[in-house]
Amino acid sequence: MSTSSVVITDVVLRDGLQDEDVIVATADKVAIAESLMAAGVTNIEAVSFVSPLRVPQMADADELMQALSERRNDRVRFSVLALNGKGVERAAASGADLIEIAASASPSHSRANAGKTSERALADLADALVEWPERTFIGAVSTAFVCPFDGVISSARLVEVVKSLAAMGVERIGLADTLGTATTDHVLRSVDAVRDAVPEVELGLHLHNADGQALQTALAAATELEIVHFDSAIGGYGGCPFAPGAHGNVATEELVAHFHSNGIDTGIDERALAVAVRTVQSTIARSPAHT
Repeated sequence: MSTSSVVITDVVLRDGLQDEDVIVATADKVAIAESLMAAGVTNIEAVSFVSPLRVPQMADADELMQALSERRNDRVRFSVLALNGKGVERAAASGADLIEIAASASPSHSRANAGKTSERALADLADALVEWPERTFIGAVSTAFVCPFDGVISSARLVEVVKSLAAMGVERIGLADTLGTATTDHVLRSVDAVRDAVPEVELGLHLHNADGQALQTALAAATELEIVHFDSAIGGYGGCPFAPGAHGNVATEELVAHFHSNGIDTGIDERALAVAVRTVQSTIARSPAHT
């Protein structure tokens, strides 16, 4: 099995900036989005609708989505993240193309990240989605492979969480290596187990990159399992504030170059993407620190 093209969602505006100890101005976030669009990135995760007290970097989520909606074109889809019913309500009102709902495979990470057990978080999300049948949702599973608190996540546990998300009618489900420490073999085995159990669900991967293995994992997933959807962040920024030891996302520019060098198309221009990387780097460098 193999695939000749993949779809990359850049998550630097959300997953990248949420882990930086600076507050990036809304106008600067818009400029980052425009640089990504100019490079041919067609899927951008823009914000998370969470409490600004817990994640102050996302305090301007509503304002940013309003600004981005004015710049939307037919080629680009903006997604947003929601962790609970209130977040889903705000996301639905934001005009986002896709609303990503997320739950943790790890019970301990769920309590740290969402303030409740995985089962309670999933039940609350299921209740929230019923209120918005006209909106398009995708799912995500945090700590799908390894957790800083609970250790290695079994395939059986991952399957349970994926089944719960699938029952909500999401368009696809992304599996996140939140720490970035899962081996390629571990990821492929777990993806296989999920596919066997829930073959009707389209899967994607959200890879962080602790030891440089994320590129190998992504290529193996594309060529051996025909995974098409991948998340990454320009500059390799990111991490989870509620997962100690989480490493940055696999860098979009490195992922694109790796796919291209192995004959897999992304539709993204590498030279223009380099401009986007410099835009993010300079923006973070001059943004005021969060205090």
